[in-house]
Amino acid sequence: MAFEETSDLVARACRADRDAWEALYRRAYPRLLAYAMHRLDADGARDAVSETMARAVANIGRYRPVPGTGGFDGWLFGICRHVVLDAQRAAGRGGYCPPPEAVNHSDPVEGLVSAEEAEAVRKAFALLPDDDRELLELRVVAGLSAEQTAAVLGRRPGAVRMAQSRALTRLRRFLAEVEGVSA
Repeated sequence: MAFEETSDLVARACRADRDAWEALYRRAYPRLLAYAMHRLDADGARDAVSETMARAVANIGRYRPVPGTGGFDGWLFGICRHVVLDAQRAAGRGGYCPPPEAVNHSDPVEGLVSAEEAEAVRKAFALLPDDDRELLELRVVAGLSAEQTAAVLGRRPGAVRMAQSRALTRLRRFLAEVEGVSA
């Protein structure tokens, strides 16, 4: 969706336009859910997305579009990130643990590679430091731009691109180790 369309929807949402909120929700839901599913189980992820949207509705008056800060999507994913972290703390989860639902056929990786390759990627992904996993979840899974990811993580876009490159290099190395091939 073009920036103008998004800004129009956000302006309408600020005026409590239900149709605008529905359009924003439908557009963001799949990516928010994909991000949350990498951090929580299926029920927790759906709850996190619902809570994210509830907080967005309650706080839309605080949203201020600032060029280069990720726009509305960056703001929304920032909320989602905090909701997910709160849910993880409440559950007493430490570190990354792929949810069991990540193994089912709805995982995007499953459609691209064989089950064995997907399992190897999941194992390699689990070896990454938390910061790398989160950055790749935002950039690759949620499909956020470097600018949007930077807004969510409180970094500069150039730093996000560099960190993504390094995270992907580490992921490739871990994948080679998991598959038993020397990097």
